[in-house]
Amino acid sequence: MFRKILVANRGEIACRVIDTAHKLGIRCVAVYSEADANARHVRMADEAYLLGPAPSKDSYLRSDKIIDIAKQSGAEAIHPGYGFLSENEDFAKACSDANVVFIGPPVGAITAMGSKSAAKKIMADAGVPLVPGYHGDDQSDEKLSSESAKVGYPQLLKAAYGGGGKGMRVVWKKQEFSDALASARREAKAGFGNDKMLIERYLTKPRHIEIQVFCDNHGNAVYLAERDCSIQRRHQKVIEEAPAPNFSSEQRKAMGEAAVKAAKAIDYRGAGTVEFLFDEDGSFYFMEMNTRLQVEHPVTEMITGQDLVKWQLLVAAGEKLPLSQHEVQIDGHAIEVRVYAEDPDNDFLPQTGKLTYLRQPEASRHVRVDTGVVENDEVSPYYDPMIAKLIVWDESRDRAIARMLRALDDYRIAGVTTNLSFLTSLTEHPAFKAAELDTNFINHHQDTLFAPANKENNQALVLAALFILEQQKAPVAAGSSLSPWQYSHGWRLNETPTVLLNLIYNDKAEQLIIREQQQHYVVELQGQQINCQAQLDGDELSATLGDHKTKVRVSRYEDTISVFIKHHRYDFIYRTEVTPELDGSEHAGSLTAPMNGTIVAVMAKAGANVKAGETLVIMEAMKMEYSIKAPKDGVVNEVFYSAGDLVKDGAELVDFTPEEA
Repeated sequence: MFRKILVANRGEIACRVIDTAHKLGIRCVAVYSEADANARHVRMADEAYLLGPAPSKDSYLRSDKIIDIAKQSGAEAIHPGYGFLSENEDFAKACSDANVVFIGPPVGAITAMGSKSAAKKIMADAGVPLVPGYHGDDQSDEKLSSESAKVGYPQLLKAAYGGGGKGMRVVWKKQEFSDALASARREAKAGFGNDKMLIERYLTKPRHIEIQVFCDNHGNAVYLAERDCSIQRRHQKVIEEAPAPNFSSEQRKAMGEAAVKAAKAIDYRGAGTVEFLFDEDGSFYFMEMNTRLQVEHPVTEMITGQDLVKWQLLVAAGEKLPLSQHEVQIDGHAIEVRVYAEDPDNDFLPQTGKLTYLRQPEASRHVRVDTGVVENDEVSPYYDPMIAKLIVWDESRDRAIARMLRALDDYRIAGVTTNLSFLTSLTEHPAFKAAELDTNFINHHQDTLFAPANKENNQALVLAALFILEQQKAPVAAGSSLSPWQYSHGWRLNETPTVLLNLIYNDKAEQLIIREQQQHYVVELQGQQINCQAQLDGDELSATLGDHKTKVRVSRYEDTISVFIKHHRYDFIYRTEVTPELDGSEHAGSLTAPMNGTIVAVMAKAGANVKAGETLVIMEAMKMEYSIKAPKDGVVNEVFYSAGDLVKDGAELVDFTPEEA
């Protein structure tokens, strides 16, 4: 076994690898960018080395620097995690040339599966079923357009060297093909350095089921059951579970054996995942093979009782697989959700900012949190905005769902918008509970998943006010009474101390009048009065509102008060004076950046007449492209940025005048 390894990654996967390595007595070397100088994985490692500036191309993609650091530090092997260099054949070869073990498959296997089109041919030759499509080398517009027509619609354009949902576009009709191809190529080139595309028939109600395979250097190969990863947005997984519901043992055996056949066809070693599309009629088709550890590997660990990172280290060190196929056992059901800094109500746009408050569910046999962040860390625009993976296990799927819903309620984050509420809506959706799954689940249930929440705004307002009052109470001598002078907010003398609080929620100001009696508060909101009691213990507020007793968590960062009621977060701005709202006339025709990012292309010139829906500017953030479109027919007065420029969230990109109706 290795004495020291280098972990060539960041975030939760770097922390995950370090954790297992330390349990095996292996010392760990971390690498980091300037943005990650104080990151959790850096603190966990035994030593750490700076790679360079924040952008990935200057840091985590610098294979030369990483190998130099491995040699300098005395690391015998490099674990690439997932993403970055994990499926880079040149990096794997460079490790071999430097006499450093690459904890992953052989170079030939990465090469074989690195091109989705080449992988399809290999699988076809091995007898693994494929979705009809085009995977050829002729990438001319004419050829791709011709093959697109042959495949038929709907179809999926997919980057041949891509992954993670990037460089992918669904084409529903012939007229959409050219624009979709151009956009997918740009995204593929930016994300993977190669814009080769393949075309596949798009199944309308498929399930995404994948098989975890493992191979060693002694001719042994096993599959460790399957994972259902059908719940996706933008072709990226949101919920994963194992085993797949409504999936028979016969289907598991057939797909598992096909996955092992696929691995053996490329002389595979280590951890790999073979992904299939599973159709309604029970047929399945090879989609791709990921030559690395998957993000969702914890659900497999939870139902098999195995540590897959440990398996990786054992295989890389030349040892045999710990189990044979007949020894692999499945116990219970596991579900994983990916907690992201993103706004589901705004097309899942990534969010950036400081994690001003972070409380995770308590870890146990049933609950696991894999994360690379701690409170006060920044979610930056340079990397994937995943905050953590939340995994639960129980004896049945129904009980696992119940576990997940409770864990989501216990997960509290302030400072950035997250998908926690959306994850709850997904998990408690009747169709999900009934295992009516397919890759278009979110689109199919758009209306119910994004229905206006039955929020408890007024209750949250009162709780926020009580929190402020309890937090601002000054220590007083025993037997003395509180004075209104002890409050930093507005007050007036009356028969009893009276406090005026102004709180802003969703840009609307609310005033609460609070009178303090000997044993309780009387809170007046919107003409209604309610008797309240409150007690604050750290961040836990115990309150009685009329005849309702409740306990909630509340955080405060600068002038923002965040109240957590079940899985909802209510953010209030607390100010002694309310800032008057601007009428917005100054920038009435401006189009602004929805997030921090980089301008990829400017599609419209100043003075141009454009139609509603026409793309004016294309920007990139967190490895994804976003199009800024004309909201109406009108004229582009000025474009303020050029391709390559960095822009901040809210920056005015285009000055636009809509046509008068």
